Amino acid sequence: MRVIITGACAVSARSVCRSLRKSDKFKDAEFIGWDMVNSLYGLYEGLFDKIYKVPPVSSPSYKSVINRILDVEKPDAVIVVPEVEVLYWASNSFNVACLLPPRDFCRVAISKKLVFEALMPYNLVPKSYEVNKNTLLSSDFESPLGYPVWVRDSSAGTASGKGSFKANNIEELCSWVKINTGIEEFQLSQYLPGGNFGVFMLFCKGRLKKIAIAERQEYIMSKVAISGITGNTSKGRLINNGFIKETALKAIGIICEKTKTRMNGLVVCDLKADEFGKPYITEINIRHVAFSSSFANAGFNIAEYQLLCALGRESELTPEIEREYPINNQILRDVDGLPIYVSNIIDIHDGEYVSKDSLDLIRVK
Repeated sequence: MRVIITGACAVSARSVCRSLRKSDKFKDAEFIGWDMVNSLYGLYEGLFDKIYKVPPVSSPSYKSVINRILDVEKPDAVIVVPEVEVLYWASNSFNVACLLPPRDFCRVAISKKLVFEALMPYNLVPKSYEVNKNTLLSSDFESPLGYPVWVRDSSAGTASGKGSFKANNIEELCSWVKINTGIEEFQLSQYLPGGNFGVFMLFCKGRLKKIAIAERQEYIMSKVAISGITGNTSKGRLINNGFIKETALKAIGIICEKTKTRMNGLVVCDLKADEFGKPYITEINIRHVAFSSSFANAGFNIAEYQLLCALGRESELTPEIEREYPINNQILRDVDGLPIYVSNIIDIHDGEYVSKDSLDLIRVK
């Protein structure tokens, strides 16, 4: 079997490939990637059997280049990861198995502005406003939300916390806008100090097949970002929470109804909780995020389930829609290492150590 994964040099696509290599059903497949190759690490990591360089989706040559690759490689399926590419594939027809959200759903979900407009009447998103740079920098601008206020890039498909910052006053807000010279449109939102969650939802032919929730607790190299958010989690956990799950599913249902579409494919809702623990949708990703392989490490292989659905092999899915996770589990990631799933994290004290072989806490007598 031959599978193409797009955006292959980026973290999320590599997480998908790593998940599929863990799958008993697909571990012997040939995994081919394509990417713009902005990350040389992803190119030389050796995770994929081969990686093609392709132009951006916005390039007039994109379609002809990838069609040549499809003709040569003849893949059994394609997993599309970058959001702008998901939208392109959802809007164009390719003669290869691929499970994607509907085009009109993608057009709304990829835009933070449209997502917030759709969900605002249902109190599912924090209060927010779209503001361009010139307005923010005008002498008479006043934050309609007061302070502190959360500001971020509102462009479609942005990731890794781009442009995110907690501004405590007008001086900090204006300084942040001036520093981020490449951003023209910003979103100002109600600041939410609570938990940060990602809800993975896999749909096939309008039916929910799998759902899983991750909580982001700390970020890799958080000190280099003023917001403390770099987009890549260094510490988190897999959780079961009915309220968070229902909030995410309700949001997807509302946008499906608004766009008159039947849900298909994989989406990840990001949520942030307020000071009382109430979760709000902050964005909808029409792609995998880096947590995917952590679920696979815990025995819930979302990439495998997506590929089975894409191939028309839904009958091979495991029966459970959601897996129960140990309360004390932990996901750990570092710059120089692969993600680690620990089912029962332990507290280690002075004079104690963890054994390499058993990973049991050993008390020094």
